[in-house]
Amino acid sequence: MTVTIFLVVMCAAAIHASWNALVKSTADKVVSMTAVTIGHAPLGLLVLPFVPMPPAEAWPYLAGSVVVHTGYQLSLMRAYRLGDFTQVYPIARGSGPALVALFSVAVLSADLATSELAGIALIVFGIFTLGLVKGRDGLRNPTAVGAALITGVFIASYSLLDGLGARVSGHAIGYIAWMTVINAFVFAALMAFLNLDALKATFTVGLKPLILGGTGSVTAYALVVWAMTQAPIAVVTALRETSTVFALFIGVIFLGEKLTGGKILATCLVLAGVITLRLL
Repeated sequence: MTVTIFLVVMCAAAIHASWNALVKSTADKVVSMTAVTIGHAPLGLLVLPFVPMPPAEAWPYLAGSVVVHTGYQLSLMRAYRLGDFTQVYPIARGSGPALVALFSVAVLSADLATSELAGIALIVFGIFTLGLVKGRDGLRNPTAVGAALITGVFIASYSLLDGLGARVSGHAIGYIAWMTVINAFVFAALMAFLNLDALKATFTVGLKPLILGGTGSVTAYALVVWAMTQAPIAVVTALRETSTVFALFIGVIFLGEKLTGGKILATCLVLAGVITLRLL
C-alpha cells in the first residue's frame, strides 16, 4: 500500500469517527441520523454534472448498495439508542472488516499475503476487545452488542458491493455520487412513511448533522471507495476501521465516556495492526 492510499484512508477514518460522534452526542438519534443521510445529497448533486453516469454493469451493485445502506442507517440508529458510543461503534466497525476478509478469501479468491491477514486480524481483534469492555454504567450490554453486530453485517455488505461496483464502474467518485444521492432520496421517502416528525425536524434542529455530518460522511466514504479501487478491499476496509481509535478519544474527551485499561489495550492492538499493514 502506497503512502498516499494509507493517508487517504486514515483521513477518511478520522472524518468517519467524527460524524458518528456527532450522531451519538445528539439527543434524538433518529433525527441526527436522518439528517446525516439526507445531507449526502447536496454534495452529491454538486458533483453529478462533472462525473459520468455508471455503466449498466455497475447498476446492480449500486442498487444493492442503496438497499444495504438504508438497512445500515436504520440499524445504526437502533444501536446508538442501546449502547455507549465507545461500545457500539467498535463492534459494528470491527465485525465489518472481519466478514469482508473472509468473503474476499473464500468467495472472491482474493490473494492476501500472510502479513496482510495478520494486520487485519490485529485490527479486528483490537476493535472487538474495545467493544466488549464495560460501558459507562459499569455493565456489559449484550443487547447493544447484538445490535452492533447486525450493523456490522450491513457494513461488510455495502463495503463489498461498493468496492466491486466502483471497480466495474471505472470511476469511483462518479459511482459514489450517484449512490449517495439515490440513497438520500430513498431514505427521506422511507422516513416520510416511518417517522414524518423526524424528517421535518431534520431541517430545523437537525441542521448541524445535516450540513457537517452529511458532508463529512459522504467525503469520507468517497475517499475509502476510491482507495478500494487501488488496493485490496479487505485491507482498505480494515484500515478504515482504525476510526475506532479516533472514536475512543472523541468519546473520552468530548462525550465524557470512561477510559479504561481494556480500551487502552484494544487501541494498542489496533495500532499494531495499522503498523503491520503500513509496512507491507
